[in-house]
Amino acid sequence: MPDLPTAHRLRIGHHTEANRIYLLTTNTLHRAPVFKDFFLGRLVVDQFRNAQSLGLANSLAWVVMPDHFHWLIELQKGSLSELMQKTKSMSTKAVKQANGRGTSLWQRGFHDRALRREEDLVKVARYVVANPMRAGLVEKLGDYPLWDAVWV
Repeated sequence: MPDLPTAHRLRIGHHTEANRIYLLTTNTLHRAPVFKDFFLGRLVVDQFRNAQSLGLANSLAWVVMPDHFHWLIELQKGSLSELMQKTKSMSTKAVKQANGRGTSLWQRGFHDRALRREEDLVKVARYVVANPMRAGLVEKLGDYPLWDAVWV
């Protein structure tokens, strides 16, 4: 096997399937808390909605934290890598346009977990949207502005 960075080695042989449910997570570069700014966080949310409008993925639940996001999706077409590349690229462009930030916004790569069919999707969605409470950012879910789930 060629000597590839760990993130690339992990993706070799990785298989994505349409209509499968995935939990996706990615971090900002150096875990910078870019999305403490609500307006900038909404730019990421716009890209989740854009992916759905384009028929790439159905968003089931998501949360944009200050330095990362979690996105529970049902993949519709394409691959997870294509979906994440488009989402990260378009959100970077939007943030650069909004605040003139000239550096990279996201760390390379992302983490994904395919959910098994028997897993309780609502339980996973609750885990996703409760992230701000676990991180101590809010006491009640409704106090955090950058989350949504189709079950709410």
